[in-house]
Amino acid sequence: MKFGAQVGVYRNTWDQISSVAKTMDNGRWDSIWFADHFLPPPGRPEEEHLTAHEAFTVLSAVAAMTSRLRMGHLVLGNTYRNPGLVAKMSATVDHISHGRFVLGIGAAWFKREHEAYGWDFPSMKERQDRFEEACALIRGLFTSDDPVDFQGNYYNLARAPLSPACFQGPHIPILVGGTGEKRTLRTLARYGDIMNLDGWAGGPMTADYFQHKVSALSKHCEDWGRDPSEITKTVLMPMLVSDNSEEVEAFIKGRGLGEGTAAGPKNFVIDRIGELIEAGAQEVMVGGISTMTPDNFQFIDEEILSAFD
Repeated sequence: MKFGAQVGVYRNTWDQISSVAKTMDNGRWDSIWFADHFLPPPGRPEEEHLTAHEAFTVLSAVAAMTSRLRMGHLVLGNTYRNPGLVAKMSATVDHISHGRFVLGIGAAWFKREHEAYGWDFPSMKERQDRFEEACALIRGLFTSDDPVDFQGNYYNLARAPLSPACFQGPHIPILVGGTGEKRTLRTLARYGDIMNLDGWAGGPMTADYFQHKVSALSKHCEDWGRDPSEITKTVLMPMLVSDNSEEVEAFIKGRGLGEGTAAGPKNFVIDRIGELIEAGAQEVMVGGISTMTPDNFQFIDEEILSAFD
């Protein structure tokens, strides 16, 4: 079983991020993940001046200073960067990390940061259309040995080479963020390699919910003639280990989390994770470790991850 952690890049310092990454690289952790926003979410005006590190830059530095952890984003917003640029940046980081990079990408949702930085924020339908087209373009670059031509409604390539090519074979895995059953899972079935059930989205974090989403994905795979076992199933699970019921309740309600969230005493948290593993989750990414210190990540390593050795 694999375990990762989503490490915060907001309201903190680079020194905090780097010290946590070093601790994780020396522990039981398998992977490290970063969100991708330009203002601290969820977008409170009084917090807009607080630190929000640019996620790809942070990951590039972490790639160079670690030796074991796989790494990626949960998830990049497609609207922030041209997808050809994303493919180029991804291949570069794949070489820096010697093949440890995963491209996690989604359609984007945070309207306020688009306004702040002058980016277009189209309708949900157009964002999904753009996202599907971007995934097709990126996968084409990742998998072609030759320069790529691509003519879409939103993006175009004219004999574009991916140089350097992906370090890892057969190519950099693509994690498609989101579990919308009509569009996102369809895009995943056609162009992605990794599914991620996002616990921050407020849905239930239960075995039944997980299996329902996997079933919906399998139907799309059938439509595209793809074996669903080719797609790795992962979960981003908000977590709080605490015997304080008031603290647990504030964590769940304050963040709008769903049923089954791994928040409570140690054994409760272990049981919640175990249920998802039994349901078929192949990797669990822990989120919500609120205090960015190596000691807190070491605590989860020793008290929670060790239960699954």
